[in-house]
Amino acid sequence: MIDENFGVFENKTSFNNKKNKADFVYIKRNQSYNFLKTDKKESSHFLYKSIQGDFILRAHFTITNINFDVKIGWNIRNNLSLNSSNISAFIDEKGNYFLNFNDDKNNQSKKVNIENYVPNVIQLERIGNNYILSIAKFGDPFSTIKIIDKHLFNEVFVGLFITSKKPIEINFTNVRIITPAKKDFIPYQYYIGSNLEILNIKTGLRKTILHSAHSIQAPNWINSDKEMVYNSNGFLYKFHLKSKEVSQIETGFANKNNNDHVFSFDEKLLGISHHNKDDYGDSSIYVMNPKGEKNPKKITLDKIGNSYLHGISPDNKTLIYTAHRKGKYDIYGIDVDTKKEFQLTDTKDLDDGSEYSPDGKYIYFNSNRTGNMQLWRMDSDGKNPKQLTFDTNYKDWFPHISPNGKWIVFISFPPDISFGDHPFYKQCTLRLMPTDLSSDPKIIAYIYGGQGSINVPSWSKDSRRIAFITNSN
Repeated sequence: MIDENFGVFENKTSFNNKKNKADFVYIKRNQSYNFLKTDKKESSHFLYKSIQGDFILRAHFTITNINFDVKIGWNIRNNLSLNSSNISAFIDEKGNYFLNFNDDKNNQSKKVNIENYVPNVIQLERIGNNYILSIAKFGDPFSTIKIIDKHLFNEVFVGLFITSKKPIEINFTNVRIITPAKKDFIPYQYYIGSNLEILNIKTGLRKTILHSAHSIQAPNWINSDKEMVYNSNGFLYKFHLKSKEVSQIETGFANKNNNDHVFSFDEKLLGISHHNKDDYGDSSIYVMNPKGEKNPKKITLDKIGNSYLHGISPDNKTLIYTAHRKGKYDIYGIDVDTKKEFQLTDTKDLDDGSEYSPDGKYIYFNSNRTGNMQLWRMDSDGKNPKQLTFDTNYKDWFPHISPNGKWIVFISFPPDISFGDHPFYKQCTLRLMPTDLSSDPKIIAYIYGGQGSINVPSWSKDSRRIAFITNSN
């Protein structure tokens, strides 16, 4: 829930100097927080929320007029007194990061000092009685340290904490307080809440535009970027960005749609993947009027195996999808009019996430044919496959090409997931790379999500923004 005065927080307090000239201000239009201190008296300030159990705290920040007596970061504490037992993760004036535990009996501190490196993203995570600090310069992977077996209350106060002796101004953006899925959750049976977010790829600024307690997945932009479509619980919904109104799209008998739904480039065709009871419950592909239709047209053959739609050719004549045929998953295409299916890839492992380039010359996809899940590109007829990423610390999925053809955005899962899997509720990154491969991928968002976050084409028509789903319980 977003508070008009405090955003994702619920209140604020000052500690050792109540008459100081300093304050947090929530800026609603971009969901940021500004802290301004104008006096030279030492004071400590806490913008907080009460929370229970495990959580992840993350924020980006910029500092104006940095001084030599300042600490900025996250704090977790049992109560709101200055001497409360607490965990703090903060940056000092030299750019050093500390993870610190304080109580009545002891003080334990760990320091991260990375030479010639000034981080501006700080994340603090609690897992049971263990606390993990992750830091990065925006665009880079996290570096982490942890303190283990430190006991605070299950119910704690968490928030942004600043101590300063001199005037300072700090702006916090992309602030997130995340409650992750419980360890015993069962995928595809239990779900946690969802946030529909928009990210400006140039500035890195994110904005949450819709929250749901349901699992919502796979947003597309439509109608000149005025609306978005996502799936939830087998149905498709449309969200109007200006009015904030949500309406359901009529799909008739197709009421078990998964997150593999795609609009054609001209938005005259909507393709869906529906689990048809007459096909043993397998996912079959249909096309329909994007405005709604009671009888979508079935394209894939009956009882042939699972088919998960990922792309529509620019001329609307061909669908491409991941299909289970011959005992394995490969990328297939099908002629919309004749319903003639043809195979585009043939490997022993998994090829998935196929999508046409806007000019129709290439198909981008992900494959673990060389061991790790990487991004690939091939000609539209399946020839000349070329590997695009060579990651060892990531597993790369679902490449999406910007409408201007210049960029690839994709999701990178952590390396510890199962071979060929793209699970729910993981700490992932969204990354960006040029289609001409002139530079390496860079991180544009640190997210808690995964399956359903960015499975389908997610670019705005102006190639400036992407939409995606993050999760919190």
